[in-house]
Amino acid sequence: MKRLILCASFSFIALTGFTQQLTELRIKIENIKRIEGSMKIAVYNSADLFLSEELMSDMKVISDDTVEFVFDGLDEGTYAISVFHDENNNGKLDANFMGIPSEPYAFSNNAKGLFGPPSFEECQFELEGDGNEIVISL
Repeated sequence: MKRLILCASFSFIALTGFTQQLTELRIKIENIKRIEGSMKIAVYNSADLFLSEELMSDMKVISDDTVEFVFDGLDEGTYAISVFHDENNNGKLDANFMGIPSEPYAFSNNAKGLFGPPSFEECQFELEGDGNEIVISL
């Protein structure tokens, strides 16, 4: 009998309190100046791993002045996004001799860094429920 009550309790808890809703995130990149190359995007869910180890990433060939990405199956929570326009398709964000990026790049919240990239906290947003869309301007 104790075993039955214990199993029923765990089942109830699992069905009510501990299920994490998976959701979809749509990202729209606007203001693309040159219709060539590809757009690279990375999604992060940790300040410790921001700009070093992405949770998810994707790439799309640019054919218009707007590019859209969709990421499915994300847990609700806090995220940040980085994106760059790989104009010459060499797979990396090119920089000049001083280390300043020479290809367009942007972050969620259209955050701008001062003497470097913005922090995770400046870029972060909450992903909740359905209908999540982020617009980023290059």
